[in-house]
Amino acid sequence: MTILCIETSTSVCSAAICKDGAPIKQCICLEGSNHARLLPRYIEELLSFAREQQLSIDAVALSEGPGSYTGLRIGTSTAKGLCYGMDIPLIPVPTLAVLCEAAKAQSPITNYKSQITNYKSAILVPMIDARRMEVYTTDGGEKARAVVVENEESVLPPSLAERDGESLPVYYFGDGAAKCQSVLTSPNWHFIPGIVPEAKYMGELAESNLQSPITNHQLAYYEPYYLKEFVAAQSHVKGLSS
Repeated sequence: MTILCIETSTSVCSAAICKDGAPIKQCICLEGSNHARLLPRYIEELLSFAREQQLSIDAVALSEGPGSYTGLRIGTSTAKGLCYGMDIPLIPVPTLAVLCEAAKAQSPITNYKSQITNYKSAILVPMIDARRMEVYTTDGGEKARAVVVENEESVLPPSLAERDGESLPVYYFGDGAAKCQSVLTSPNWHFIPGIVPEAKYMGELAESNLQSPITNHQLAYYEPYYLKEFVAAQSHVKGLSS
């Protein structure tokens, strides 16, 4: 399959084309706050590339959240429009899973303090910033949750950080991770810098989620996975605040 992947859940904006799970072209901006302007340009460039390579887009994969409310809405509206226009399904992909794929690809765990053979011998804790000392993360599995980071136990129950009576190394990363270093001080916890979710890491995840795509007649009801309830702030633009 050839899948157009969209990732706008954080300050990073990216889109990519993946074929049979592998990325073949990506457009990305790491500077933030330009999603609405950049994403249409990236989509146009990628679709042009697909035509040149005689590739037919079979589906659109969307990083569904949790993450930035604005970023998620921009990505979702763009993805839904593409799916309507091309009559192809939408495949939601959990953002925290995308972040874990980025960590495994960009920072081999064996490069860090614990001399382990692969990431399966460690616990990966993705963290997306949710303001102050709160992050979106998982409990060591796949379920996303919002957590106020006070110490290691507030993020990961001790029972999940052990195997066969021994503590496993824990690696945490993402745009919410750096601010947690002052409270995650256990020698068993390791911060990996520079990891962000990117569209090019969505291909295999999207193909594994093919069993439950969002089809055209379901698109109108699809919403991003905000995790926390969205509360719209009052506009500061003169004339729109009443």
